[in-house]
Amino acid sequence: MARKRRKSPVLETARQRLAGLNSINPPPTFGPNITRTSFSAAVDSFDQKLRSYNEAVAALDDLQNDLDTDETNLRELNTRILSAVEAQYGPDSSEYELVGGTRTSERKKSTPKAPGSTTPPTP
Repeated sequence: MARKRRKSPVLETARQRLAGLNSINPPPTFGPNITRTSFSAAVDSFDQKLRSYNEAVAALDDLQNDLDTDETNLRELNTRILSAVEAQYGPDSSEYELVGGTRTSERKKSTPKAPGSTTPPTP
């Protein structure tokens, strides 16, 4: 499932304010620390960072898809290897156990329960 891309309502508000600010003639003064140019630079900087973030998220989604595909292929190969060893050496062999299988002689035997018998609850 793809990750959600980030949107910024603050950026949209800033763009609208910048457009409005650019239409005022003569440009207003806000003091020495805030200028139309610095506001525009802050909007552009944030926009670039947001775009970079969303591109990184898209790249991460692509990498996750590759990993998921490779994991599925490796899972299938694990099963095929176990089956191949079982076919060659048998399901009760030491080799089968070495590759992760459970030998048939080491499997727990199930004991049938008597019909109608129930075990009383433990206090």
